[in-house]
Amino acid sequence: MNPRITDWHGLRVWLVGASSGIGEATASALHARGAQVLLSARNAPALQAFVAAHPPSHGMPAQAWPMDVTDPLAVAETTRRILAQGPLDLVVYCAGHYREMRAADMDLADLRRHFEINYLGALHVLDAAVPAMAARGRGHISLISSVAGFRGLPKSLAYGPTKAALTHLAETMYLDLQPLGLGVSVVHPGFVSTPLTARNGFTMPALITPAQAAQAMVEGWGQGAFDIHYPKRFTRWMKLMRLLPYRAYFPAVRRVTGL
Repeated sequence: MNPRITDWHGLRVWLVGASSGIGEATASALHARGAQVLLSARNAPALQAFVAAHPPSHGMPAQAWPMDVTDPLAVAETTRRILAQGPLDLVVYCAGHYREMRAADMDLADLRRHFEINYLGALHVLDAAVPAMAARGRGHISLISSVAGFRGLPKSLAYGPTKAALTHLAETMYLDLQPLGLGVSVVHPGFVSTPLTARNGFTMPALITPAQAAQAMVEGWGQGAFDIHYPKRFTRWMKLMRLLPYRAYFPAVRRVTGL
């Protein structure tokens, strides 16, 4: 469905939300494969620590580009400066915010925070980066969604809808941009051991490490996949749950979660 990315040497990859978790692990994996990784997040010290710990690979130094994805002017300026150095071959939006929330305890301020980081931030990045990529007719955009966006889940009032929006966005972008020569993919992780999921107060099935998540993503890009999901022993069940009618889905979720 997408051009396969198998040779990473010399490719310029911008990872937004790369100070920890899946973003950081993916940056490390691609750096090891010879890509030039450009890292953005609000946590500037963490980005600088990554650069210091990853000396130039094949003459391609990692770069730290601190920014806040909720600030459209900062995103636009950072993108302009990155593109002034050269074209982007891959943009990965990994930035995310997560807190458990149920409808009876709605927190509007935090609902807005989820929307601003998880979805609106992606729009800021895409608005700044896509025109140059489309004009070039080359490149790939990958959005990190979640299986939590497949269907409604308890405690996912704030997080799930933003991830569902990212999946829908990626599907639409594929239809619009694939004819222009761009690749588009959406990533649906299950449970990955990150600072965000560490907040969960329940046992997470099929929990994997960020390094395992990064490996699955690299393999997915290498296969030209649109939908990259992992670990498959968990995500395949979640995909099957999407097919259930509501009269079966709601009781099944209550039975599995106990909520």
